[in-house]
Amino acid sequence: MDILHTLSALRHRLAQESTVALVPTMGYLHDGHMDLVHRAQLHAPCVVTSIFVNPLQFGPQEDFSRYPRSLAEDCARLKQAGCSVVFAPSENEMYPEPQSVTVDPSPLQNELEGAFRPGHFRGVATVVLKLFHMVQPQVAIFGKKDYQQTLILRTMVRQLALPVTLLAAETVRAPDGLALSSRNRYLSQAERQRAPELYQALEAVAEALKQGKTPQESLKRGQLDSTCWSTDYMAVRRAQDLSEPSPADRSLVVLGAARLGGTRLIDNLEVLL
Repeated sequence: MDILHTLSALRHRLAQESTVALVPTMGYLHDGHMDLVHRAQLHAPCVVTSIFVNPLQFGPQEDFSRYPRSLAEDCARLKQAGCSVVFAPSENEMYPEPQSVTVDPSPLQNELEGAFRPGHFRGVATVVLKLFHMVQPQVAIFGKKDYQQTLILRTMVRQLALPVTLLAAETVRAPDGLALSSRNRYLSQAERQRAPELYQALEAVAEALKQGKTPQESLKRGQLDSTCWSTDYMAVRRAQDLSEPSPADRSLVVLGAARLGGTRLIDNLEVLL
């Protein structure tokens, strides 16, 4: 496995590769990331995992400076998983000058996550497009935990006619249902015990939908304990495009974001009626 830090080294390494799959990450890798790498290996003989904590997608009051970083441990895990290349650029390598050219995603960027994290998806789309140009993969794999992100990036790929197939992998969960996330490390022991309540709330909403309840009625089943949780949003949307569902829609998704102590968790659950 090659560990590369510059664009010139990356392009030299990939020059002879016919098919490349990209797994973009911000590091501090967990089993969910390893699942993405294994899935990528089914689509290309050369798998590139990028590790870069992207400052463009963090707001002024967010956790960019304290976001967990563990490059040596990440590389050891990726080597064991059979990854071909790790691309871990510095911030100066990724943005050698102030990034004045950015990607303005679809209007979906301002809803749900975007309403609570203004500019977040602009930063995500910009860095992903830049990684696509740097790596030039034929396939890129993302996790469904970031459901809204995946839809926004798919729109970008389609409307900009990018020569890459974007695949979405199912969320990997702990045995108690908690979606794996690098930010789970922020949870105290007591908070970790309560963290699965977010997924349980989504399950309660999904079950109510299957029982024929309206989205408004179903969301009442997914209330989190306000003494421990601060809910940003809990919503039922069309799975296809995250628009408000009509009574005729049968493919839905329940999405939620909430803070437990100082940790913000997001999750979602697809529902087929």
